[in-house]
Amino acid sequence: MMSKLAEYNTVINDFVWGKGLYLLLFTGLLATLITGVFQIKHIKHWFSQTLGSLFKKEVSGHVQGKSISQFQALCTALAATIGVGNIVGVAAAIAIGGPGAVFWMWFAAFLGMMTNYSENVLGIYFRRKNSNGEWSGGAMYYLRDGLGSMYGYEKIGKFLAGLFSVFAILASFGIGAMGQINKIVISIVDNFKVPSLSNNMLYEGVSMYHLILGIVLVVVAGLIILGGLKKIANFAEKVVPFMVVLFCLGSLIIIGVNFKNIGSAFGAIFGNAFTANAAWGGAGGVALSQIITQGCKRGVFSNEAGLGSSVMVHSNSNVVEPVKQGLWGIFEVFADTMVVCTMTALVVLTSGVINLETGEILLGATQDTLVATAFTTVFGSIGGKFVAIAILLFAFTTVLGWDHYGTKAWEYLFGTKSTFLYKVIHLVTILCGALLTSSLAWDISDTFNGLMMVPNLIAVISLSSLVVKITRNYIGRNIKGKDLKPMISAYADIQKDQIKKLDK
Repeated sequence: MMSKLAEYNTVINDFVWGKGLYLLLFTGLLATLITGVFQIKHIKHWFSQTLGSLFKKEVSGHVQGKSISQFQALCTALAATIGVGNIVGVAAAIAIGGPGAVFWMWFAAFLGMMTNYSENVLGIYFRRKNSNGEWSGGAMYYLRDGLGSMYGYEKIGKFLAGLFSVFAILASFGIGAMGQINKIVISIVDNFKVPSLSNNMLYEGVSMYHLILGIVLVVVAGLIILGGLKKIANFAEKVVPFMVVLFCLGSLIIIGVNFKNIGSAFGAIFGNAFTANAAWGGAGGVALSQIITQGCKRGVFSNEAGLGSSVMVHSNSNVVEPVKQGLWGIFEVFADTMVVCTMTALVVLTSGVINLETGEILLGATQDTLVATAFTTVFGSIGGKFVAIAILLFAFTTVLGWDHYGTKAWEYLFGTKSTFLYKVIHLVTILCGALLTSSLAWDISDTFNGLMMVPNLIAVISLSSLVVKITRNYIGRNIKGKDLKPMISAYADIQKDQIKKLDK
């Protein structure tokens, strides 16, 4: 039965992350072209409104009520996106697809900036308040009220909104809990030895050490998750900048020590991006299609642009302008892939853990331990522990971010009052992740993660003309100084209320 389930899942997964990638890249290309290559043309503006605005009170200051600040929304979104994929995923892309996969990771991220921008613009434009006075937004709302408002598409919009929510909940249990926790526990057990616990086996592959770590993680996660979005956002606001800076600093030291190999690393990235390489991937070599697929897939897996996930937390921001939160969406993809993933790739390619000529993995490393081994070349045994701590922070914050995503999807299907039940189930799946030995649960959740993008991208493409109108309205008022009526919300009551805030 399990083998059949794995077989069926493989077929669906290959389709979603194979053919689905074309839809994803098309959506990013469409969003890029119809907005006039916004991420390049207005790069100075979106940098000034994101990174350059961090010290503004309305961006990162304390927020009264149920909303969170724009910076907290970014950190919570980054908490969910910057995870195991940024370390293990990037290394896997290089090991399987060669250095050229890094180029396609960048390419997917470049287009993904505008996909994520479009999602966030639509998320803010179609968000509503729930019974607790908290903003609720996401793909399910712009599917139901955006796509569903088009003539003849009401039932389709509602159906796709429900489908997206189901996939999001299932993905939150898998990618958003079991998969991340499993990587945390394995990494800690391997790098922080406690023989008395690890030798006390509960069953094959799982020891008392795994169980204790699982219980600790459940307790810590519970204290944060049960406190609601505010507590998650406050935690993310403090931890995410710290963990990103710390990992990038450690990576820069390794790259700096191996600075003579930087040219060779970039040469390998660009040299292998457009040509099949018989040296990589064993006897069969690496086909060009595999290089492109690995790069694009791992890039999307890391930054989640197009999946419709992070928009659920961006929609809780105190921001008024849909485009302003869209700008944070661009920055989110930039920070995740162009910065963190690039650091990981350069660490692997400059440290000597892979032979850039043959693709052979050296120094006793494996695909899963490439980054940890690279860190030990400079920092010694402490390097492995450093990576284990990085995985702990990256993956644990991902679990917290995905709890909010799952909560919002659950709320859409079953109502606000029932969300406590979801949180309890989510905590149970965290413990299951610590005791997991099979990769099937990870593979299935990866499929559900990919399935989220199908209804979401249908909505983004269908509502792309609306995104253009909102963007042009914003540019006309805020960049060109035109006197135009702001496009803030799809709902008249919220539009009226938010314009009052805009005028203050």
